[in-house]
Amino acid sequence: MTANEDNIHKFYSAFSKSDTATMFKLYAPNVRFMDPIFGSLTGNDVFCMWSMLIDKGKGKMHIEVTDIRADEFMGSAKWTATYQYSAANRKVVNVVNANFQFKDGLIIKHTDEFDIWKWSRQALGLSGALMGWTGFMQQKIQEKALLSLLNYKLHQGDKKHTITV
Repeated sequence: MTANEDNIHKFYSAFSKSDTATMFKLYAPNVRFMDPIFGSLTGNDVFCMWSMLIDKGKGKMHIEVTDIRADEFMGSAKWTATYQYSAANRKVVNVVNANFQFKDGLIIKHTDEFDIWKWSRQALGLSGALMGWTGFMQQKIQEKALLSLLNYKLHQGDKKHTITV
């Protein structure tokens, strides 16, 4: 197992244990993250996003990871999150393909790719099934996610999620 494969394994192991401190130690301070729901986030916003998702999951999110591969610069994994989507109290099983870029042993870019229409059908029910494939609905999903992140940050006093080594 390469060092970066081990880092990916540590990241998802920490995620499954709601251990944000370990997750954040594996990221560079200016990490860039992208996915279909939150769009593009950088640095502290990435740390806040993971903290918010873990807090909302209330320890009931189940994470499984497979197909971890990495070399010195690039990596990937397939992971599945099973949880109750809090806004609608609906069960979601989200299968995600993750890609990573590394520098000096830290994750500098993390991109999660998944079928947002499939996610919206599970999370939102009929409206997601009917409209989740449209750019309009996907934009609304992203706007709601970013507003939720902003509210979380305000509730947290916009405290910086610091990384200690």
